[in-house]
Amino acid sequence: MKMLIVEDSSTLCAIYEAYLDGTGYEVHSAETFNDALMSLETLNPELILLDIELPDGNGLDLLAETVLMSPKPATVVMTGHGVEFADQAIERGADDFLSKPFDASRLRVTLANAAQRLELSQKLSKLGEARNGMGPMLGRSTVMQAVYTTIESLASSRATAMITGESGTGKELAARAIHDLSARAPGAFVAVNCAAIPNDLIESELFGEAAGVRGNSNSRDGLIRQSDGGTLFLDEVCDMPFELQSVLLRFIQSGTFKPVGSDTEMTASVRILAATNRDPLFEMREGRLREDLFYRLHVVPLRIPPLRERGDDVILLAEHFLNDFARQEEREVRAFSDDARREFRRYPWPGNVRQLENIIHRLVLMTDGDTVGYDDLRLAISDSDVVDSTSPASRSVVFKGPEVRPPQVEPLWLTEKRAIQVAIDACEGNINRAAGLLEVAPSTIYRKIQGWRSPGDS
Repeated sequence: MKMLIVEDSSTLCAIYEAYLDGTGYEVHSAETFNDALMSLETLNPELILLDIELPDGNGLDLLAETVLMSPKPATVVMTGHGVEFADQAIERGADDFLSKPFDASRLRVTLANAAQRLELSQKLSKLGEARNGMGPMLGRSTVMQAVYTTIESLASSRATAMITGESGTGKELAARAIHDLSARAPGAFVAVNCAAIPNDLIESELFGEAAGVRGNSNSRDGLIRQSDGGTLFLDEVCDMPFELQSVLLRFIQSGTFKPVGSDTEMTASVRILAATNRDPLFEMREGRLREDLFYRLHVVPLRIPPLRERGDDVILLAEHFLNDFARQEEREVRAFSDDARREFRRYPWPGNVRQLENIIHRLVLMTDGDTVGYDDLRLAISDSDVVDSTSPASRSVVFKGPEVRPPQVEPLWLTEKRAIQVAIDACEGNINRAAGLLEVAPSTIYRKIQGWRSPGDS
């Protein structure tokens, strides 16, 4: 924390600096009003120790300047003329005061209290502001604010974590954000998709191999060694062979492992973050995920919401991808029409952010002019092959094609709309009861009703 001492006596400045030696403050000093005023602009201190009487001005006037700063620094006023000056200082925005003379202990405690109050105020202010993103993640929605808060909590701990969410929601980005904000950030972040490695090779990939295994003349380090001091992200952990899960659990508990084909026990300091696009509790109950591993990984669960639950985040992300790809591809397309923006919100995005990114890239390459229209977007969606069949949203995707429809065939969305309306009428407008009859969540019905409404409807 940058600190400015404003004191006209160079001797006292030196004494106060000596008092604060070893406290961790980055201490600067100014002996005049003008020097202090310049230091406010150039240094932007977070903590100020301010004397009232200065040779070329009054410390209370300088205090008025600190109140206008953003963010406002914490200020402790020093006075040798009783509490009347201290009261004035507090009224004008000082955080605390010290009566001269004071000892090192008194100074340290007073400044520490002021610093703690400043940090708390900054945290509360930060919680009150909607963040546009965190690290590589973007989004201002309420559900994403909760994700950011959980990521910060995980980053400040050493606990393992289970990240859940549909394919394409950004689980690896969340894991990377946890790593980047943690004390392990200087170390490696290593990601591995457990579903992409053959079962007979995954143990070697994780723990390495001794010389002579599978004909290799040299030993080979695995991902555990490569991520020593950092973080190992195990994506789709539910696809890990059941017998290997016990080996992973032993490593998480003890920090020790044996490479394949070796009797030598090795150690590594690795934080494990795991992810799955399935329900880990269901996988455990079905016997595909060990119960003891589930509870070891599920210390702090983090759910990444699907794009359809994130409101206007879809527009924020679409504009980000549009600008990014337009710059990469040197294209002139820069905006979306109003109809296209409404379609972004209405479409359920079964492939989530990954599908959105793919479609925006395609639109940048295929759109003539500087604006993406509704027809451009619908064609790109209809041609999209990025659909997660396991996603709940995939059951309500609407693909509008140009083909001529036989009169006896109506669009699926219209059939769905009629069924929902019949259920609502039968339940006299009670959405929760209608959802029970239809065997869907009430939020699904609310979302579909909202999607059917025109922009001017209330």
